[in-house]
Amino acid sequence: MILAAVLSGKAEAAWPERTITIIVPFPQGGPNDFLGRLLASELAFKLGQKVVVENRVGKSGNEGLTAAALNASNGYYLLVTTNAVLINPLVDPNVMYRPLKDFAPIAYLGAAPNVIVTRPAAGIVSMADLIDKARAESGKLTCATPGVGTSSHLTAALLKLRTKTDLTVIPMDGSDLALMAALSGATDIASINIASLIGYIRSGKLIGLAQTGSDRSVVLPDITTLAEAGIPDAVLETSQMLLTGVYTPASIIEKLEQATKEILERPSIKAEMLRAGFLVKFEGSDDLQAHMLRDIATYKEIIERAGIKKRFFD
Repeated sequence: MILAAVLSGKAEAAWPERTITIIVPFPQGGPNDFLGRLLASELAFKLGQKVVVENRVGKSGNEGLTAAALNASNGYYLLVTTNAVLINPLVDPNVMYRPLKDFAPIAYLGAAPNVIVTRPAAGIVSMADLIDKARAESGKLTCATPGVGTSSHLTAALLKLRTKTDLTVIPMDGSDLALMAALSGATDIASINIASLIGYIRSGKLIGLAQTGSDRSVVLPDITTLAEAGIPDAVLETSQMLLTGVYTPASIIEKLEQATKEILERPSIKAEMLRAGFLVKFEGSDDLQAHMLRDIATYKEIIERAGIKKRFFD
């Protein structure tokens, strides 16, 4: 028993001895992938070991989330994920993981608001205008979202609840299709994460009606918050976090937490994340655990009140 403890201690002290894999449960080129690759590059320098990103895509992130949960909890498999890891089990009880039982929190990385957008030709110029039209034409106004159970979808559901309107929410298979729906006029509006919208709003191809953060985004400061638009208690962002397997030794989690903190404190990293629409807000493992518990309670209430259920097509 003593020998086993000594050997275990030596193994932890030597970590990392080989390549570390960061699982990203969304496609290459997206906001989550951007953060995963940024963190992989910086951690490799900090830890003196190769860190690679593996995109495991499918089923609204569940392919990658399940793979991360099933891999050995020895500090060699990490997970950079959005709050989909918290939302998906609430809308689909058949997923193969539980966020609080299968994952250990390392660090909260930051968040980006969702934005309610429309195209100029739609004739909707403000949130007040949108609400008036939705009430006058009950069930006729349509809203695209990137998929059932995404934070953007929950934003649309929360908007309906808070404004007591009957928007028809149409979940698409990813942000690109939701974006195309708004640009083409296939839907009247869309709810999409800000990271996918910056260029389209700045160019005038889309109008940002409101964003879902507690404060205005620095990258798009002219877009009001929902609270400023008269819709209170509707803050709902796409958060990003770093997790690992629940049985990963505490010493390794502490080392990763400290390394991540040092990375996110660098002004150049903050600026790079902000350009992609993400405001850095580091929280350590204990604070992230509490954050996850609060968010799960919030998402659960929205999902139950809105009657959201997951339907997978991929």
